[in-house]
Amino acid sequence: MQGAHVRAVDERPSPKAGSPESEGFSDNIDIRWGERFPEVDDFDLVVPSPGVPPHRYRSKARQVWGDIELAGRALDIPIIAVTGTNGKSTTVMLIEAMLRACGIRARAAGNLGTPALSLVEQPLDVGVLEVSSFQLETIDSFRPQIATVLNVSPDHMDRHGGFKEYIEAKQQIFKNQTSTDVAVLNYDDHVVRDYVAKTQARVIFFSQNGPPPQEKGFDSAWIEEDFAVLREGENQIRLSIGGCRFLGPADQDNILAALATVWAMGGKPEKAIEALADFRPLPHRLEHVAQIQGVDFINDSKATNPGAAQRALENTQSPILWIAGGRDKGLSYGELATAAAGRVRVALLIGEAADQIQSCLEKNTPCEQMNSLDEAVTRAHALAVEGDIVLLAPACASFDQFKNFEARGESFRKAVLQIAEGKKT
Repeated sequence: MQGAHVRAVDERPSPKAGSPESEGFSDNIDIRWGERFPEVDDFDLVVPSPGVPPHRYRSKARQVWGDIELAGRALDIPIIAVTGTNGKSTTVMLIEAMLRACGIRARAAGNLGTPALSLVEQPLDVGVLEVSSFQLETIDSFRPQIATVLNVSPDHMDRHGGFKEYIEAKQQIFKNQTSTDVAVLNYDDHVVRDYVAKTQARVIFFSQNGPPPQEKGFDSAWIEEDFAVLREGENQIRLSIGGCRFLGPADQDNILAALATVWAMGGKPEKAIEALADFRPLPHRLEHVAQIQGVDFINDSKATNPGAAQRALENTQSPILWIAGGRDKGLSYGELATAAAGRVRVALLIGEAADQIQSCLEKNTPCEQMNSLDEAVTRAHALAVEGDIVLLAPACASFDQFKNFEARGESFRKAVLQIAEGKKT
């Protein structure tokens, strides 16, 4: 703590002894549970949790640094920072795996669950941080040597106030970059492509749609049949990815972004690509749960916004029995209707947003409303025939029925496995 007097305040009640929330604090930290936050102007520095909205502290605090800002100041190793609306955690884990395959000591942390500050004083060559728009609101001097942006579609409008403000929050990742740094950007996403004007860093574009134009000498990465291609000037590296087990459109974005990032970090692409053979996607992200009588059940509970659900639909072979719904986040479902048409045999809708989603889908996609996720899984199994896919991709938050998206995904998995067990007996 470098001599600071620290008070930690959580408005939630004190956790049970031995729980993760109750441990890991130094003895000389003043911990207050179940209290309202103190007046922030009484402190030299406020370090808010990303979930605390800025209006709680911004107008009065003398200085605000978030956890990512603190980590950036404390770490004496290069930092890779990854942001975007969807795919961040998978890409961060891919980068970590690829760097390690190159013999580079790397560890992933940040918004995916492991605190960025936990990397301090670890024997590492590089830190790989997932950073959210909430965390980027509270940076000051944070400067990633490589900033990777995957995609930007509407999300968290309740926090940011509008899509323009959300875009601006994401572009904070470039705030302190210089010409010696690198920005890895998705050329196929028009918002991300336009970020090229917001960074002084060297730019590497990646694209699923063939080589990006060689404008202003930008380097690039793209998919060409069964190969990933990296281009620097007139030189190209072609890497076979034909044996990769997961290669839908969303997966290609994540792989290209990770590969370009590791390449920018100095890792050998030929070694990095070897990590794909053993890589396992994170739970609740297009996770294959089971195959029952020729029907595949896929858990993408992490698809908590329409953009993520759209990617899941486009990443999945049709025909699909699609389970969607939950707590509405004030976002449009219009593009989901287009993605569902022709892919989805039946949409099974749950939760508070079921009516809203149905009103967007029902013109071109049959819809049924279910009382619960368990009921939706049972109905999907009854409707499905060999070759179908049952996909949980909610497009909504989970908080109407579940504690979080993980609990929702676990409930889906449990319901599917119960059906699988019943078919064995």
